[in-house]
Amino acid sequence: MNYNPLNTIDFYKADHRRQYPENTQFVYSNFTPRSSRLAPLPDSFDDRVVFVGLQGFIKNYLINAWNTGFFKLPKNLVIAKYKRRMDQSLGADSVPLDHIEDLHDLGYLPLNIKALPEGSRVNIKVPMFTVINTLPEFFWLTNYIETAISAEVWKPSTTATIAYEYRKLFTQYALKTGAPLAFIDIQGHDFSSRGMSGIIDAAQSGFGHLTSFIGTDTVSAIDYAEDIYNAGDEVVGVSVPATEHSVMSMGLKQNEIDTFRYLIKDLYPSGIVSIVSDTWDFWRVITDYSKVLKNEILGRKENSLGLAKVVFRPDSGDPVKIIAGDPDAAPDSAEYKGAVVCLWDIFGGTMTDKSYKMLNERVGLIYGDSITLERAQAILSRLEEKGFASNNIVFGIGSYTYQYLTRDSFGFAMKATWGQVNGDGRNITKDPATDRGEKKSASGLLRVEEDESGFVLFDQQTKAQEAQGMLKTVFKEGQLIKETSLAEIRSRLKQ
Repeated sequence: MNYNPLNTIDFYKADHRRQYPENTQFVYSNFTPRSSRLAPLPDSFDDRVVFVGLQGFIKNYLINAWNTGFFKLPKNLVIAKYKRRMDQSLGADSVPLDHIEDLHDLGYLPLNIKALPEGSRVNIKVPMFTVINTLPEFFWLTNYIETAISAEVWKPSTTATIAYEYRKLFTQYALKTGAPLAFIDIQGHDFSSRGMSGIIDAAQSGFGHLTSFIGTDTVSAIDYAEDIYNAGDEVVGVSVPATEHSVMSMGLKQNEIDTFRYLIKDLYPSGIVSIVSDTWDFWRVITDYSKVLKNEILGRKENSLGLAKVVFRPDSGDPVKIIAGDPDAAPDSAEYKGAVVCLWDIFGGTMTDKSYKMLNERVGLIYGDSITLERAQAILSRLEEKGFASNNIVFGIGSYTYQYLTRDSFGFAMKATWGQVNGDGRNITKDPATDRGEKKSASGLLRVEEDESGFVLFDQQTKAQEAQGMLKTVFKEGQLIKETSLAEIRSRLKQ
């Protein structure tokens, strides 16, 4: 869709210009996570939200969309299209056009955006970035783009925050059980693409995942990282050959073990191959087929990375019980033991330096159905209780985690806190009496500093004070001023 960026608004934005006080010259707004009350996070969450996604918004929307969909098109064409949209929906001549014509004549967006470094973990109620117009006649533009900012930036930041919490969880259990820390990079694998709200959403959300992991099946997220965040020689995202149910079922139920043998021995004689294993009877696959195919599995050759692993993928049932066992099942049954113990009984393995079991390096498990932080924690906890290290399982983190989120998960909002009318600066604020305090905004010009507790907001600042602090100009008058790379983001998150 080639869209007119003028129309990427809520309708009420169209005539706010005339609703501001006469002689309004500047509008100064900020984008802030206001609350974590609705976020699907553990009680241990420290109320810091990962900030990513602004650079993508700047490149894709403020620069590319506005240039191709507005400034580089004939003025009469874009104005006529805008007028038609407003007239049809709001009434004939309901929205004047002179300010839109003036903007087209200007040839760029007269805005200044100051932001914290992307990859920062920003405290709740502290602005991630601010926006102000640079020319007084375009005061209306600051909040005109609020709808687009809100729609585009909250999701990658929210996904990146959830991914960070997964990584923190995996690190906690790796340290407790002696699992190799390098494994964590691939222990969280992005399965979410098909559950996102479109291809662009999948790429942007998938990029949020890549700030903490390299495991992904969202190919477009890797393109996004390279095109938007200057990913270079570092490993951006990796995956492995894997089957789906159509592949397994096409080989027919009576020949299922032959399908496994073909995949393991003939098609992929080396490296990693992930095989969906519950098309019919997962427990038969784990306890019977794996035993029959044991020699073929152990005899596979290592690839150039030294890998030769068959990964079994259950795709249904209760994740905790499937992986770590069902205490209510018949004693000594496969269901009672769980998949990890079943594979240990057949293939054995080694011990970590903290005396926890690690499966033979030729076999593994990945579970990617309905995984949440809570379920992942329950699985790792149960495995620890049974004496198994945390790296015996890879988690496919899908849309059940990354799509069950909203802008309200962290209360993201863009609000004006300062303006200038006829030469006089005004500190403004929002503080609804009917709210519990979450929607109360800061007031005036803003400055953000960093101390041992994280980022700290100072409001009602002078212009000289506002010019200081951690918020730095990243976009000004149509130009990207400062770029951030994926490598920088990952580095900040590991500090």
